[in-house]
Amino acid sequence: MNRPRNAALMLSLLTLSLAAVITGCARDPEKRSVSELAVSGTKSLFRTDSYMQKVLNKFASFDAKAVEKTTPVEARKQPTIADAVKGVLQDQDKSSAPEALVPGVTTREITVPGAAGGLPATVYTPGGTGPHPVVLYFHGGGWVFADRKVYDGGARGLAKQANAIVVSVDYRLAPENKFPAAHEDALAAYRWLTRNAQTLGGDPERLGLAGESAGGNLAVATAVAARDQKLQAPRHVLAVYPVAQANTRTESYLKYADAMPLNRPMMLWFIAQVTTSETQAKDPRIDLVNADLKGLPPVTLVNAEIDPLRDDGALLEQALRTQGVPVERKLYDGVTHEFFGTAAVVQKAEQAQAYAGQRLGADLSR
Repeated sequence: MNRPRNAALMLSLLTLSLAAVITGCARDPEKRSVSELAVSGTKSLFRTDSYMQKVLNKFASFDAKAVEKTTPVEARKQPTIADAVKGVLQDQDKSSAPEALVPGVTTREITVPGAAGGLPATVYTPGGTGPHPVVLYFHGGGWVFADRKVYDGGARGLAKQANAIVVSVDYRLAPENKFPAAHEDALAAYRWLTRNAQTLGGDPERLGLAGESAGGNLAVATAVAARDQKLQAPRHVLAVYPVAQANTRTESYLKYADAMPLNRPMMLWFIAQVTTSETQAKDPRIDLVNADLKGLPPVTLVNAEIDPLRDDGALLEQALRTQGVPVERKLYDGVTHEFFGTAAVVQKAEQAQAYAGQRLGADLSR
């Protein structure tokens, strides 16, 4: 006699809990203007922008193996969000050629000296009369996979929006090249740029640093290293959803533990591939939140809401502000990690690139 009544009670409690989650999301000031409710994974309920969801659906259709269950070599062969963007464009019978998506930006390939050999790089040059300011750009991928070609959308968009030459450079990847190889390459590339910007048609007095995810970390860490080694200071640093520390138990890490395309197990896998000890994970080049950041140029931080790294951005903003660094951070709701390079199909990515370009361009044009 009690079983039906208990079942009904459990159903009622489950319904109330689900309603509370949805209502809580609606009241959360970080969840404004969200157009669609979507489920990613089997545990978390996420409110996702409709344009972003199309990209995620296409990405999911590739049925890729979970990165944390692969080897680094296998992970480098997996489809990417850039592939998903191309798929969405093809579904819409639109061109996916980069030149068509961002007209007026030309490219050429060069090699930049790294800390242990040459690094492939792509130079993006906007239209108009130079010399232009020059931004050194670092791709994401957890320091383990991806390259400048995967992150073409963000670098190309910034060249257009900031009216600057963007040099997107590859760096050595882990685990073949453990920490601090990527950071050493990033600094070597910046040192080269301070001496050779003019050969690219750029203005050597107007330099900037930018990057996404692991590359966002490299951008900030390189600015710190440039200060310490008394190199020419960049005028502005842009870090898009940067890795800013190695603690994976922040609120956003737990809330979006099974998000797509970046989740907590992936970040733990990245850290394990890159570092050889817990001490390395606490090195100030990775743990930017606890680093000496005094004297850095103005910093712009861009974060996605549905991202384990959301709170890394908030913590880094607080650390920069506490140490007297001019900083501005913008959070884009309803979108996920990797959204920045999806401007061809996601409106908020287009908005984020325009915002980042304006912030960069304002300091680089002085």
